[in-house]
Amino acid sequence: METPAPRKIEHQQTDRGYVPVYATGVVEQPWTSYSKTDHEVWDTLFKRQRELLPGRACREFMEGVERFGLGDGGIPKFSEVNQVLGAATGWQLVAVEGLLPDEVFFDHLANRRFPVSWWIRKPDQLDYLSEPDLFHDLFGHVPLLLNPVFADYMQAYGRGGMKAFAIGPDALMNLTRLYWYTVEFGLMNTPEGMRIYGAGIVSSKGESIYCLDSPSPNRIGFGLERVMSTRYRIDTYQQTYFVIDDFAQLFEATRPDFTPIYARLHDQPAHAAGDVLDTDRVFTRGDRQGWATNADT
Repeated sequence: METPAPRKIEHQQTDRGYVPVYATGVVEQPWTSYSKTDHEVWDTLFKRQRELLPGRACREFMEGVERFGLGDGGIPKFSEVNQVLGAATGWQLVAVEGLLPDEVFFDHLANRRFPVSWWIRKPDQLDYLSEPDLFHDLFGHVPLLLNPVFADYMQAYGRGGMKAFAIGPDALMNLTRLYWYTVEFGLMNTPEGMRIYGAGIVSSKGESIYCLDSPSPNRIGFGLERVMSTRYRIDTYQQTYFVIDDFAQLFEATRPDFTPIYARLHDQPAHAAGDVLDTDRVFTRGDRQGWATNADT
């Protein structure tokens, strides 16, 4: 029986705003079906981020980009990326049609599979897209999977996610905040200066500049429970970025069983996205200019 062509699954506009639409299956990357425009979009996005990120993104990310040879020669073939990735850390990319339900996503990570949306944004979406596409997933996330410590962190996160899903929605929210503030929007304090490692930043021209140069956001030292109890923004650049010292610190902080942490946080109010606490290690206290005033997630 012929395999059906993969679909492109995006958010839908409803009277409640954009709502996510989930897919569950793994598909084959339809590489021969990409149009000339699709390849040009990849090349445009790659070229401008590759020019912007030296001196901004962490060394481990930049090394990963070079080791893959992602280049600006059109959309990479997942099968070729997997040859390098599998040999380095045992991870594999799997092509998916869009956002995955939590339990499916966690299962992939726990088994060292990273889901990558097969489709890429349109030319008029270069600067903003409401859901992750191929460029965000592949360029933003995958280079760090060549780093053994970060690769282990991602697998541990997947295993922890399966536990949190079984515990309940509050635990799941705590864990989602951890992913948001590390994997997606994390910064690192290196001997060379503050650097980016979060995929949501390195795949965005605007936020790659804002997160390091703007006086608006807070930049606060990473603390596990602090992060897990902090709301975040999905509609603007972040009001707070949490800063790790290195990936070893991140992996060690998240090694213990989170079950007692979920219990402690259950009855505590969450912090607003822009809060600065007396106990924080503050690298930068933001001046709050341009912050949205509506509710955080």
